[in-house]
Amino acid sequence: MRSAALVAALLALVLALGPGSAAASSRPFYWGAWIGPQLTGEEAPWDMDAAAQFEQKVGRGLSLIEFSAPFATCGVNCHFNPFPLTPLEQIRLHGAIPLFSWNSGASGGADQSKFGLAELRAGRFDRYIRYFARSAKAWGQPFFLRFDWEMNGSWFPWGAGTNDNQPGEFVPAWRHVHRIFEEVGATNVTWAWCPFVGTGLRQFYPGDRYVDWTCLDGYNWGPESALGLPWQTFDQLFAASYRRLARIAPAKPMMVGEVASTGSDEQKTAWIREMFASLRNGYRKVRGLAWFDKIDRETDWPVETLPAANAAFAAGLRHGAKQNVYSHLERSPIPPPGT
Repeated sequence: MRSAALVAALLALVLALGPGSAAASSRPFYWGAWIGPQLTGEEAPWDMDAAAQFEQKVGRGLSLIEFSAPFATCGVNCHFNPFPLTPLEQIRLHGAIPLFSWNSGASGGADQSKFGLAELRAGRFDRYIRYFARSAKAWGQPFFLRFDWEMNGSWFPWGAGTNDNQPGEFVPAWRHVHRIFEEVGATNVTWAWCPFVGTGLRQFYPGDRYVDWTCLDGYNWGPESALGLPWQTFDQLFAASYRRLARIAPAKPMMVGEVASTGSDEQKTAWIREMFASLRNGYRKVRGLAWFDKIDRETDWPVETLPAANAAFAAGLRHGAKQNVYSHLERSPIPPPGT
């Protein structure tokens, strides 16, 4: 009996840690996009017609709409950005879940040294963070807060090795912000911790108490893109990091917070088909996905700009993707679909 139980336990572990595990049936997942201005001239959620047009093109209602904001916007002077009540409410009224990517930096060419992790840990922004947390509590509706994402990269002010950030500063900074939200009782916030695919993930993990969902971002830039990187399939991008996260936080559901591929219509179509096949046949912990549907740095990430790629994306969504699920949610934390 003991050996039978051990075999069963090992099989369960293999299934949990795919990809490369036994094929899995379709699982419901939240799906969405970060929708740029290419459809209407303005991004969603500031223009919800952009979301409606995107839904029409892929033939399915969004369950996630992603958008972002920094702590501050700077010109001659800096001002702290208000809580995004209107965008959040517009997403809620649409029936989708807000996936709000909030960061501790500043836009507009500010001196980013004033927005380093040391400043965050030291309490320089506590008054602003507390206002933000109280505003979230007052709104009272559930949303994902994807805070200081891709912290293991060097391209953002809060990133590793950037802006004088020292090793080990990210975890206490994240916990500091999280504690403020706890203190004010903003329990409607679901915390999504989202590194970029790669190595060194464990040192940035704040701990199970401070994270509700884990997350990964990854892009297939391709050799003809602005960065000129090698072509990579979804598995080549995500598989190793997925396994690492499954070991770091085995009890947490996972989402793909940003994903996209460049390429011709034929190339992007094949890439999207492989992505959805991989998600169905492995990646059992992934219960949410947001496509980066924007033209960024002269790279054409959107799916709707290429007809065959758009059709492949629409076909992939027919297997388990949830739509307009907002009315079924509890206040917090947001559970994986199907639970």
